[in-house]
Amino acid sequence: MFEAAQVSERVVPMRVWDAPTRLFHWAIAILVGLSWLTERSGWMALHFLSGYSIIALLLFRLAWGFVGSETARFSHFLKSPIAALRHLAHLHRQEPDTEIGHNAAGGWMVLVMLALLAVQVATGLCANDDGDTEGPLFKYVGKDWSDWLSHIHAVNFSLIKIAVALHITAILIYLGLKRHDLVRPMITGRKLVPDMLQPPMLVSPLRAAVLFAIAAGMVALLVSTVSG
Repeated sequence: MFEAAQVSERVVPMRVWDAPTRLFHWAIAILVGLSWLTERSGWMALHFLSGYSIIALLLFRLAWGFVGSETARFSHFLKSPIAALRHLAHLHRQEPDTEIGHNAAGGWMVLVMLALLAVQVATGLCANDDGDTEGPLFKYVGKDWSDWLSHIHAVNFSLIKIAVALHITAILIYLGLKRHDLVRPMITGRKLVPDMLQPPMLVSPLRAAVLFAIAAGMVALLVSTVSG
């Protein structure tokens, strides 16, 4: 009994995040910051390029959520709202980190962030600044709809900033209260987990490269079509 308990408490490094998922995470973080900076600085050509890059990444992540590695799949990390609330109710407890991938609450945060980013780029395609800058779909929606979507674009970015702040706060809370480091695994791909857990199924990065190439091609085709 004693030996079994000792084995169950052993932690070992396990690869839980694949490279494509990690690259997506950090690329999105950089591009959101770049989009904010370029809008504030008036560098609108670079702002649109950043937005197009986010669209390609979102298309890739949508596909990767169905055919990617186990921990990247929506079916793996999207739990019921009750499960998320139950997880948050135990947030103050110092317990071993037994999560392979996103926890129940973190899964919903991922979904919310993806939805906010999708709204942001969709409205950005139709937005205008009452000056020289118009989104590539402006001519298709008209001025009135564009003005309304421009307002949504601005309000939604405030929601994105709130979501980012909540995300960072959650990381600090997990580190402070539970002693769980959520950042290092998203950099290295590995985390320390109890040795009785089974490693997740990870897919070849080649599949990710093909999916991203398709996503980038779709965005390039869209831009060339509406700009032509």
